Amino acid sequence: MDLFSKIQEATQFLASRGIKDVEVGIVLGTGLGKLADLIQDSISIDYTDIPYFSASTVESHKGKLIYGTLGNKKVLAMQGRLHYYEGYDMKAISFPIRVMKFLGASTLLLSGAAGAMNLEFKKGDLMMITDQVNLLPTNPLIGANDERLGPRFPDMSETYSKNLQEKILSIAGSKKFNLRQGVYVAVQGPMLESAAEYRFLRTIGADAVGMSTAPEVIVAKHSGMNVAAVIVLTDECDPDNLKPIEIDEIMEIAGEAEEKLIELFPEVIDAL
Repeated sequence: MDLFSKIQEATQFLASRGIKDVEVGIVLGTGLGKLADLIQDSISIDYTDIPYFSASTVESHKGKLIYGTLGNKKVLAMQGRLHYYEGYDMKAISFPIRVMKFLGASTLLLSGAAGAMNLEFKKGDLMMITDQVNLLPTNPLIGANDERLGPRFPDMSETYSKNLQEKILSIAGSKKFNLRQGVYVAVQGPMLESAAEYRFLRTIGADAVGMSTAPEVIVAKHSGMNVAAVIVLTDECDPDNLKPIEIDEIMEIAGEAEEKLIELFPEVIDAL
């Protein structure tokens, strides 16, 4: 079965469960799943119950789709995402974004956790992604293109919507949040980077590094969606002062910073 038919089948399954007229898709990354608790009149479905969805294997990712109302919009949130290091191919990782689009979503908001390489940034800060560098070994558009899904050569000159960035900056400013702005680089993982790798990634212009986001964003742009992302910087990656990173600490910092995202995202959605 081709990709288009799989997307149709998954979309029809979700529609039969009451999920329809989606306006905004949301991806909730590491340690950032509580935003889903704010979704009103919600419908929750496990990924494993949805045709062609893959199971999330990372402990902090619940692997559920949550549908309902957030702000004044119908939203569909991924409570946990899929990663290349879990062994999934790029089409599986990005499949939920395709389904969001088929269900009506025109905007995609993403969150996640990342390491801060810009030495002015500190752990616990929020960073709005202004652009990205994709260093994953492949991407979800490899292979024959289906024009029903998007163009063969999608333009990435404005990967992250400037209009959405302006809205986010305005709302963050009104709340006195110290919202950083920077370039995100996606790497394969699951190991964290060496000091030499941090130096290299900083040299090519990246402010933060993580193991996700780029595949979903590429597919969202291919699909014609407007995209914005705000991530939590959970550790400081100074190659001259590098300390071992404890995953428990990353989760704790992400959880603390999540309170700001819980304030920010509903108002951003209201402003769409």
